[in-house]
Amino acid sequence: MSDAAANVNPKDVQLIVLASCTFDSMLPNSASRVQQKLGAKNAACYDINTACTGFMYGLSTANALIKTGVVKNALVIGAETMSQPVPWLDRSISVLFGDGSAAWFLEATEEENVGVLSERLGCIAEARDILAIEYGFSPPGEPARNLCDWNFQGQDIFKRAVNAMAKASSEVLKEVGLKPAQVDLCIPHQANKRIIDAVAKKVGVPTERAYVNVHRYGNISSATVPVATVEALEENRMVPGAHVLMPAFGAGLTWSATLLRWGERTMPYRQSDVELPPCDKTGLELIHQIMADRGQPIS
Repeated sequence: MSDAAANVNPKDVQLIVLASCTFDSMLPNSASRVQQKLGAKNAACYDINTACTGFMYGLSTANALIKTGVVKNALVIGAETMSQPVPWLDRSISVLFGDGSAAWFLEATEEENVGVLSERLGCIAEARDILAIEYGFSPPGEPARNLCDWNFQGQDIFKRAVNAMAKASSEVLKEVGLKPAQVDLCIPHQANKRIIDAVAKKVGVPTERAYVNVHRYGNISSATVPVATVEALEENRMVPGAHVLMPAFGAGLTWSATLLRWGERTMPYRQSDVELPPCDKTGLELIHQIMADRGQPIS
């Protein structure tokens, strides 16, 4: 992971921030498991859950800790298995979400005007119930069971998401004196294409500069922005010195916008030799297994 893309020994990592709303365990925190798996024994660890904005909140806090000298570097991760809490018999919800993960390695630099230039974080708590999963998951170590009660009011979420992301995006651009047309790439939270287009139009960023991969994975919550960033780099959409706008919105109702200027390097130092285990099941077979573990009938 970080040793391939960033040429960093895991033992030199000083902080691990894991953003998710589908943690493997709540206690102890899941970031400590990442430390254990990586062998990053010198890293402080904490989890963060602001749903779809989780990675952006994690980026903000890690960046602040680096700037204030508490740590010199940080590994920030967005990782989700939304297939677990999704009610698979409800097509109004089940078709929206997916699983995925990605990570960024942050460290201090002496370059000027590189990294996070401006950011906004916020929450519309009075409307928190319009996007909610009540109760959560079965206890660790037990098969996943249908203990999740979803409340998902799509039209209200759409309006609030567009307004909050657009307002925050306009504010960060204004703070640094950047016009929307000067944004080289917009990597928004991938909830759906309509929201992405509406935010870009409202802010004034050309639609063709908004990166979209929701059609490939669906909404992978806290992992959407980091996964999209990795793919933008792989597709050569990210150029050295690019001004990148990253708005997000999630349950809570949390919102954020981050404006950053990318550094000179856009390629990993080397390819990772880590391989994912093979999957010998179809997507439908995997869903049926999840439902069987919950004791749900498969119709």
